[in-house]
Formats: sequence, structure tokens, C-alpha cells
Amino acid sequence: MAIQTAKGAADLLLQTHSHPESEIDKVTSPKGCTIAGLNEMEHNGLSSAFIKGIKLSAKKAGGLYNE
Repeated sequence: MAIQTAKGAADLLLQTHSHPESEIDKVTSPKGCTIAGLNEMEHNGLSSAFIKGIKLSAKKAGGLYNE
């Protein structure tokens, strides 16, 4: 279920070329439990950690072809 949710979100963003926050606003209540959870994850650095992980993986992958 988590994989399909992530895939669906990525597909939506690729098709609409919209910002993730605008899509989140469409499906969450301002004071709801989903946005509270998303905000808590963001306050603890989820996006930053995710981006850093992708950048490091890409750097390592690029280095494989330089050796």
C-alpha cells in the first residue's frame, strides 16, 4: 500500500507539474490528523534527509562509472 501511494503521488506530480504542497492542500483538512503527521515529519527533517539520501546515492552511482 505504501509503495502504491508513493507511486501514485509521484505519477500525479509528473502529470500535473504541480508542487507537492498544492496537492497536499487538496486532500488534507487544515487541522486534521494527516496534516499534523506530515508537519511533524517535516519538523523532524524528513524532506531534508530524503533529499540528502538521494543526492548521496546519485553521487555514489556517478562515481561507479568514473573508476
